[in-house]
Amino acid sequence: MSETSEPTSDKAHADIGIVCALKMELGPFLARCDRVRKYVGGKFVFRGGFLGDARVAIVESGAGFAKARRATQALVDAHTPDWVISAGFSGALRDEMRIGDIVVANSIVDTHGHELSVDMNMEADPEHGLHVGRLVTADEIVRTIDEKRALADRTEALACDMESLAVAQVCQETRTRFMAIRSISDDLSRDLPAEVLTVLGGSGSIRAGAIAASLIKRPSSVSDMWKLREQAQTAADKLSRFLDPIVEQLYEHR
Repeated sequence: MSETSEPTSDKAHADIGIVCALKMELGPFLARCDRVRKYVGGKFVFRGGFLGDARVAIVESGAGFAKARRATQALVDAHTPDWVISAGFSGALRDEMRIGDIVVANSIVDTHGHELSVDMNMEADPEHGLHVGRLVTADEIVRTIDEKRALADRTEALACDMESLAVAQVCQETRTRFMAIRSISDDLSRDLPAEVLTVLGGSGSIRAGAIAASLIKRPSSVSDMWKLREQAQTAADKLSRFLDPIVEQLYEHR
């Protein structure tokens, strides 16, 4: 009997990898995917599925630079994606930006002087909510309008998050192609409520006990937190609609 060898596909390989801090950031996107599966790898939650023919692997890192860096490395090690996208929410640093606007990074900086350029030639369309420019990765939530304006003056960034530079650095080290796509979840119309700093746990999850304590101390905070939830849902919906064709195009040109 003669043996014939046929090429075997790598069942773990993903065409597109996505790093997000919180599940809710990509909830609507996941709802559009087929054959979604969830598993835990190390300290991180992974979800995988298909958007059309593109195999997508998503890792939920939790909030912050260190977690995002470890999660990205775990994603690259486990799934060898052709592209990695840092996707999720961000805070606007410009007055003209609105909830749900999309920011695509062509460079990413942090507050310590580090910078990484992103090879991205997409054209901005601010009138339709698409901005292309610099992101800044901050060490903590940038809560007030004054803090955001000061950060914009220092960095000339359009928006801030807490993870994108970490993801970009791992992709640079592993020679993985990279994009950062962020949806505005809070703008410059009002400060974030002070409770947001205690309600979000270290993993980026919602802390029920902290919510209860906040309501006892300031009952009116319930309306602020509800407003944040509505804004987050709008941002997640807009992010999903933008990601769909991006993932398909990256898959076609992988």
